[in-house]
Amino acid sequence: MVRAWASRYPTSYASAHSSADSQLSGAPHFGRDNEAVWRDGFDKVYELSWLNVFGTKLVETVGRERMLSTPAHLVEELPNGSVLLVLRPTAADFANEEARIAQARAHVHLRPELDFDTVLRALRERSAALAPVAPRYDPDLAPLLSRMPYEVPISERQRKIAELNDFRPPVPEEWLPAALPSDVEDPERILSDYDDLSEGLVAALHTQVPSIFDETPEALTDLDFYFWRERFPERYTRDLIDGHTAPALGAYLGRTLVRRLGGTWVLRQRLEQSQVRVGQRVWLPFLRARRYMQSCQSLLDCSLTQFFREAERHRD
Repeated sequence: MVRAWASRYPTSYASAHSSADSQLSGAPHFGRDNEAVWRDGFDKVYELSWLNVFGTKLVETVGRERMLSTPAHLVEELPNGSVLLVLRPTAADFANEEARIAQARAHVHLRPELDFDTVLRALRERSAALAPVAPRYDPDLAPLLSRMPYEVPISERQRKIAELNDFRPPVPEEWLPAALPSDVEDPERILSDYDDLSEGLVAALHTQVPSIFDETPEALTDLDFYFWRERFPERYTRDLIDGHTAPALGAYLGRTLVRRLGGTWVLRQRLEQSQVRVGQRVWLPFLRARRYMQSCQSLLDCSLTQFFREAERHRD
């Protein structure tokens, strides 16, 4: 297919390779600024991919004889003067040792000024960065952490999995062994205010987080992921977060404890002291929400998901 395409539509350079490995190689800029890239294009063999089509200008720059003598699985001169070069029979094993040696040998052949050992060392480092890492996430946060590697460039995904494997959040501290007595005069009005706060959060985020309607642990995980992906504490003003988002989250989190764990509110005039009794402990959802919204890191350290799971473990 590539042979037929390249013969009919001349190109300066085309390639097929692992996207992750290409990112690690520095493609397509290879350290150049945009102006240089637009001006010069692929004017020398910056990188050798599994499959390469070298246009006539690049072939002449390298030297046609040198190009055609490259040690590779397939080197073929096309009718329009371009050259098709395929390093190995398959792209699937591009990162193994044999493939990297072949890649380095061919690259140095086309660029004699390069040092073979240096090129091979860089390729091995790329292979190490791409080696699959088995997820071993914190059990409470696995539903959240398992989504995060897909939010970084594919070349960084395995490194991100390894980083998240090592992450263990602090044990939640937003609880009391015994409830502070309620000090509100009109509990129904306070609960109505909490409902308004929670419904306001639902109204604001139901498009981005459709599961928010459900008030389930899965919805809390979806909220955790949304706030982390949006880098919410960094992007929005502290007045908005402290005055609206954190209180609304506290109300929503408290309602979820009540609805899903059979909790009961113990209300206080001071918002962060309001509690939800679950089993033998009382939990402080407003305090948790405030700490949660302090920074992007605190979204993980003080996740809504972990808070719910910790309360769930102590329900009985």
